[in-house]
Amino acid sequence: MARLTYTFIVLVLIALTTHAVAQAGDEGRDGDSRRTRGPDGPRGFGGPTQEDLKLVEAHDLNGDGWLNQTERAEARKALTELRETERRRDPRGRPRPSGRPRARGRNREPAVPGPRISPNDVENFPDAPLYEVNVLRTIFLNFENDDWEAELQDFYNTDVEVPATMVVDGKLYPGVGVRFRGKSSYMMVPAGYKRSFNVSIDLIDQDQRLYGYKTLNLLNCAGGSSMMSTVLYTQMADEHLAVPKANFVKVVVNGEYWGVYTNVQQFDKIFTKENFGSSKGTRWKVPGSPRGDGGLTYNGNDLKPYKVRYDMKSNDGTKAWYALVELCRVLNETPMDRLVEELSPILDIDETLWFLAFDVALVNSDGYWTRASDYCLFRDKNGLFHLIPYDLNEAFSVSRGRRPDGPPGPSGPGMFGPPSGDRRRDGGRDMRGPAGGGVFGPDSGGVKLDPLVGLDNERIPLRSRLLAVPALRERYMECVHEIAEYALNWERLSPQIAQYRALINNAVQQDTRKLESYESFLQATSTDLQEREGGSNGSLQSFAHGRRSFLLNYQIENPD
Repeated sequence: MARLTYTFIVLVLIALTTHAVAQAGDEGRDGDSRRTRGPDGPRGFGGPTQEDLKLVEAHDLNGDGWLNQTERAEARKALTELRETERRRDPRGRPRPSGRPRARGRNREPAVPGPRISPNDVENFPDAPLYEVNVLRTIFLNFENDDWEAELQDFYNTDVEVPATMVVDGKLYPGVGVRFRGKSSYMMVPAGYKRSFNVSIDLIDQDQRLYGYKTLNLLNCAGGSSMMSTVLYTQMADEHLAVPKANFVKVVVNGEYWGVYTNVQQFDKIFTKENFGSSKGTRWKVPGSPRGDGGLTYNGNDLKPYKVRYDMKSNDGTKAWYALVELCRVLNETPMDRLVEELSPILDIDETLWFLAFDVALVNSDGYWTRASDYCLFRDKNGLFHLIPYDLNEAFSVSRGRRPDGPPGPSGPGMFGPPSGDRRRDGGRDMRGPAGGGVFGPDSGGVKLDPLVGLDNERIPLRSRLLAVPALRERYMECVHEIAEYALNWERLSPQIAQYRALINNAVQQDTRKLESYESFLQATSTDLQEREGGSNGSLQSFAHGRRSFLLNYQIENPD
């Protein structure tokens, strides 16, 4: 009887808790030693800000803040019961909010297990920084359960982290917490293939760090055959913007090689201290979604619509929220002749122009220009707002067309097609959805994306308002021109791509769980014309040549 009562209470607690199927970022233990798992939690960016399904508090019987093996087993049972109850309530059998999302890998053959690797088999780099781009570290994750993948899948969209022992550079890190993260990069990937991980190094020991960092975001490079988009973007933008560090790592789970991942820095207090000299300030993530509508539109003084669109990552209270509201008000309602004067004290305008320029010049198809979301905001200790790019795996897109279906790996083109076509600022189909969102349509992006896209789109006022000021538009185009002239200069870019390719080539070839074929990787990263011809998704070289030419000629053909 007591057992039934306990189960009933647990189910009631779960059912009454708010939860989400959103995506995004990566918060582990935040700087204020509290769990801050909003829609940008380990899943990556997503839709409106909602919390994960809360299970830890109900099942943490010993009160240590995390679930051990026995406690997790009980939580999984409760989840199964809850999902079965909800399934019976839905006559159409549709996925329920608390249900485990279904991966949509269409007709994929089961993934082939990777080779066995031990810490004694790999090179160690104890003297290299965690995000050093010229080394390829191996990160070992060892779970106590053999069904670790099913367990992580069960706890996706919840606040449960599965403990593991991590080994890096020969050193043991016990009690790290692991979760699957991502939205489309999770939903489109069937079990057995590479999914993204979030690792809280400080799950059990709050003082534990890996080379000074407490969170890892290990991304599966979904959407890009080159696997280099994030690393290249951050390297290019670093001179002008605060951007997360990124490099490549190999991941081994329970002794089996799971492939090459992009290791991306967490947007936390460590990041803000490194980039702004202080950890003080307020951080928001703007979850990525075609309906995210987080473009800094003004929605009145009621905080509710802002809390739906923006996910505060630090507990700074109402005053900080109203500072964000004021930014939106000034940006959207100030007369154009006073806009620069009113915005300058609260927004780093030149930095924002660089943010907008990189977003479009490198065709970030998950970016602000297309989704009005999928970026970060930081209000520093002096009250100045900064924009920070994030989720960069779908930049450098030559085209955005769907490729034929086929299994990932050598036998098929992969799971994710690149962007195709061209999109002018006054054409194409709007896919904002009921909540609004950018100017993204099926023919968006590509090397001919108009650098002045979105000037008439009120949902992206950083573009439609700032770039309506002639002096700011001129400065923005100078930034675009500089990116095209220098960052996309193939003579400068080619050696960097060749270096990264040489670094990860063998590891990619041995990766049996990757989402794209090895041939696609070779075509996407080739600097040889004959080798890359015939590739269905273009190459970094095609993008660099095509985009640079279009942007450099744009000012000549369209001086206004």
